[in-house]
Amino acid sequence: MDQKISALVITYNEEKNIQDVIACLDFADEIIIVDSFSKDNTINIARQNSKVRVYQHRFEDFTKQRNIAISYAKHDWILFLDADERLTKPLQNEIKETINNPRALDAYYVYRTFFFCNKKIRFSGTQNDKNFRLFKKSKAKFCILKKVHETLNVNGTTGILKHKLLHYSFSDYKSYKDKMIHYGVLKGQELYSNHKRYNILTHFGKTSFRFFKAYIIKLGILDGKHGLDLSYLQSLSVHETYVSLKRKEQI
Repeated sequence: MDQKISALVITYNEEKNIQDVIACLDFADEIIIVDSFSKDNTINIARQNSKVRVYQHRFEDFTKQRNIAISYAKHDWILFLDADERLTKPLQNEIKETINNPRALDAYYVYRTFFFCNKKIRFSGTQNDKNFRLFKKSKAKFCILKKVHETLNVNGTTGILKHKLLHYSFSDYKSYKDKMIHYGVLKGQELYSNHKRYNILTHFGKTSFRFFKAYIIKLGILDGKHGLDLSYLQSLSVHETYVSLKRKEQI
């Protein structure tokens, strides 16, 4: 008997993405959307698909939203996508073959092909970009100590799928900048919760190194202007992390 799978997505104002991400998940046995009270048409679009179940929860951090989504899943196999990610047909087939393999592992990383401003990015740190996207609910949970850049703790065996998914990141510079600042603020709050304290040398040292790493070590320079933009935005997120940490100490 074929294994059943639950597809999960967390959303906030994703009306531009929600229809396409649901379409690429249509092979799943159920699709669960956990939404942070979107102000656009995300929910209305999602509910047009009879396979979709929508829940709304106030956003606290990404880890909590993801664990809430997992709690709603009926099936042990979980496929978790971001709203701006897409499965190719070969990857869909690989996922179905994997979960029906008697020797399947407990969780699988998936590499991502990254797009920024509608252009494929080959370097800038994206060449090694992979995340857990397929896993067994009974064997994995997102670490509650992480507010952003969520970490899946797997109590079992792990592997890597062969095919990549497509990550259509923001199509404009400002939206991506806003996202990186938001991530930085959450990361600063996370550091404070973990009893880290602000240090000006750490702040500027890590900010500078992040740009150097993305632009030089990870060859962002070969991605042209987009590589420069991405390297800057990665360093900006680190800068905002320490601004956020310092702000928490001053409250």
